[in-house]
Amino acid sequence: MWNYIARRLLQLIPTFVGATILAFVIIQIAPGDAITRFELDPTVDREQIERLRQQFGLDQPIPAQYAKWLSGVLFHGYLGISLDYRSDVWSVIRQPILNSMVLVGLSTLLIYLVAIPIGVYSAVRKYSLGDRTLTFLAFFGLAIPNFFFALIMLYFAIWVNDHAGMRLLPIGGMTDQFLGGVPRQEAPWIARTLDVLWHSILPVIVVATSGMAGLVRIMRGQMLEVLSQDYVRTARAKGVAERMVIYKHALRNAVIPLVAGIGGLLPGLIGGAGLVEVVMAWPGITPAFLQAVSAIDIYVIMGLITISTFLLIVGNLLSDLLLAWVDPRIRYN
Repeated sequence: MWNYIARRLLQLIPTFVGATILAFVIIQIAPGDAITRFELDPTVDREQIERLRQQFGLDQPIPAQYAKWLSGVLFHGYLGISLDYRSDVWSVIRQPILNSMVLVGLSTLLIYLVAIPIGVYSAVRKYSLGDRTLTFLAFFGLAIPNFFFALIMLYFAIWVNDHAGMRLLPIGGMTDQFLGGVPRQEAPWIARTLDVLWHSILPVIVVATSGMAGLVRIMRGQMLEVLSQDYVRTARAKGVAERMVIYKHALRNAVIPLVAGIGGLLPGLIGGAGLVEVVMAWPGITPAFLQAVSAIDIYVIMGLITISTFLLIVGNLLSDLLLAWVDPRIRYN
């Protein structure tokens, strides 16, 4: 297995290099850079501007800039210096990435905990009232845009809080400044953790809804196909209990496409969480990315693209490993 993982990682290096070259060139095509705003300020000395360009390597050709950045990433794990914050890129993007991972991790957990049982229920009770209701809700989740659903949820939270006369649901943000009457930094870690989880309720529901809808339909279709297979009919003919047939024999084969989709789900959720983060003021990757684009902070942009590409690579590798574990017909060699 370790040889297989090593081969997969080596094969993914060209993909990573190609993706970062494309992103670097597209960013450089855009007019101006992070130093351009100083050129528009007549009070800033011209020599100081040139020194900044030399300091950040912006006076070098584009291939030289990319080669320097790529060698730093591959050999030292160094993502460069933020031209806007004047500090290490990793220190700038670390917290937004962790914040987005909280949202994506909880959403992924909610999607699989809800989508698989609903898909099984819809397949076992095909065309029943419950199946039709869940199918309608699944299509509703697929149809409604995330940002619009986020606005609806914010309105719902305000309505609930107004009628209850207290804050039952969060209205934007990720944390409160004060917890239990004390500043957040002085509160116990369990209180700070619960505060983050409480603020994540609405964003997680919004992000999970779109991903959940697609997986419910996939799970339902797979269960219907598996339940019509000969080995399922044979198990039933031998008197095996229906619960055993569904959850032991059918479910393991039906869940294979969902396992295979984990690789695309992770970056997909990050992208889907983007507008939700903006609407609900969640300090994640997308607000940081928009800030970096606005400031033409090239190395922060490249750092966020690098992390997203890395997540895609890890997600695909994890998907293949889980697929080989679930499906005994697949071998690592």
